[in-house]
Amino acid sequence: MTRNGVIFTGGEPEPGRLGSRLPDDSFVIAADSGLHDALRRGIHVDLVVGDLDSAEPEAVRRAIDQGAEVERHPADKDATDLELALEAALRRGLDRVVVLGGAGLDRVDHFMGNALLLASPRFRALHPEWWVQGAHVVPVHDRATIDGSSGDVVTLLAVGGPAEGVVTTGLRWPLDGDRLEPGSTRGVSNEMTAPAATVALSGGTLLAVHVGRTP
Repeated sequence: MTRNGVIFTGGEPEPGRLGSRLPDDSFVIAADSGLHDALRRGIHVDLVVGDLDSAEPEAVRRAIDQGAEVERHPADKDATDLELALEAALRRGLDRVVVLGGAGLDRVDHFMGNALLLASPRFRALHPEWWVQGAHVVPVHDRATIDGSSGDVVTLLAVGGPAEGVVTTGLRWPLDGDRLEPGSTRGVSNEMTAPAATVALSGGTLLAVHVGRTP
């Protein structure tokens, strides 16, 4: 049986309704101040992770009173709170993880670090996806399906090296066994021509960024 997880991050919270973005029976992890967004939405938190330098003590006490476990790390740590949360998800054997929020555009370094972190092969087993500022970001190591609407924008970015043998369907400008290089903008701002698009590759890693009208 698939074990689903949700990680609430710090930084700017994901706006609007969460709706179908939260899988049923999810194990909920709050990465430090991501706890505030989860509690504000009335969502039960199973685990709070981080150095807790941003989470308000009263919020942490409230989560504990509601049954949450706390995994506190020293401030002088070698990983961000999101990375610690992803590692906790791995230890608990989760199969799919949805990450919410964490834009942190006042800290562009954190934003870029989050994107690269989710694309890391180390977390491939979690099948992570990221909802951030209305965009849906999916790391693609082999194949992914993107659900949306005709006219939605899809960007494909190679990460960590070339993406080989890229094949797409349901996009205005298709790729058929193409190679996308890191640092190239060739995959930027493609458009969906159907309610679903597929992206497959034979080697490497892509970040698929979907921006559209879907909830």
